[in-house]
Amino acid sequence: MQTETMNITGMTCGGCVGKVTQAIQAVPGVGHVDVSLPGKASVDFDEKLTSRELLQSAVEGAGFGVAVHQAASASQSKGACCG
Repeated sequence: MQTETMNITGMTCGGCVGKVTQAIQAVPGVGHVDVSLPGKASVDFDEKLTSRELLQSAVEGAGFGVAVHQAASASQSKGACCG
């Protein structure tokens, strides 16, 4: 298992936390998921079954963004439940 910490953008409430958690848990190979405000997600996953890119796609598919650590490259969203 590998652990990935993600900075989620667009989360404003407990409903957002629930949507992001549910989206990440739906990805094959995901174990434990811990999502909290103001936009942190810690995900344990099997790197043979999934990848960081698939986790990011799941978050974006739920209507949120993932702040990328590379310079000037960030996917941002207004939020899917409150924005």
